[in-house]
Amino acid sequence: MSQVLVLIGAPRACSLQDSTIAGVRTALADAGCVPGAPLSLAEGIAAEIPFASGDPARALASARDKIGAAAVDVAVVPTAGRRKRLLVSDMESTVIENEMIDDIAALIGIGPQVEAITRRAMNGEIEFKTALRERVALLAGMNVALLERAASAIRIVSGARTLVATMKANGAHTLLISGGFSVFTGRMRASLGFDEDVSNTLDVANGTLTGRVMEPILDRNAKLMALKRAAAASGVDLADALAVGDGANDIEMLAAAGLGVAFRAKPLVAAAARVRIDHGDLTALLYLQGYQPSEFVATL
Repeated sequence: MSQVLVLIGAPRACSLQDSTIAGVRTALADAGCVPGAPLSLAEGIAAEIPFASGDPARALASARDKIGAAAVDVAVVPTAGRRKRLLVSDMESTVIENEMIDDIAALIGIGPQVEAITRRAMNGEIEFKTALRERVALLAGMNVALLERAASAIRIVSGARTLVATMKANGAHTLLISGGFSVFTGRMRASLGFDEDVSNTLDVANGTLTGRVMEPILDRNAKLMALKRAAAASGVDLADALAVGDGANDIEMLAAAGLGVAFRAKPLVAAAARVRIDHGDLTALLYLQGYQPSEFVATL
């Protein structure tokens, strides 16, 4: 079987029913595929159906039509090279729930102005570098102590630690990459166990933000280049990389990786990505690779 269709429900809801799996298998057959026997990866949460022949795009469309509005994610991945040896992850709204520059702005009473720019940038309506400079300029004069206050309110997305720990235990190199700021990515690299982090640096003078970002600014092209450098340094092909993100500046990175996942992403990004996860948590990325919970590395 050359392809695998993976079904993933929300982990706490156990929303993946046996009837759904059976219905999707029938839909695959009706779409001209030759489905094999379903395999449960996690009862009520994840399952996979291998198939041969047929068009993977048609298989995916047929499965999504069958699932309808059910809270179940569906993806088609090749059987070969399924377990990836490099993880490159966006940070904000991916492994953490926060958009840190929005949180910082809220602390000094300019949240709505900054959030509006963030939203337009993540939707691809304005160029990322321009948006970042505009937002950081609004923070000029802010005491750096507020950065620590913002960091203390970071909320880690469910499954993030397990994803990183499990892939590392299986030999993968892990990179946290962000168009945000090093003061936060460094902290999250240590907390979540990533091997390295790459991000932007805020300019500081006399304990306050100057309103500038140190050049060069890490944008969508820089994220793509960082993925390529990490692959080369790790001695792996891009086909062996898993990239995950949610915003417009992640699109090129997701397209270049062997497995590019739009995670709870903006509509523009979800439409562009080959794989999207809307309902599962970050352990969904392990199910996509064929891991079962017995193989997950437990984390605190």
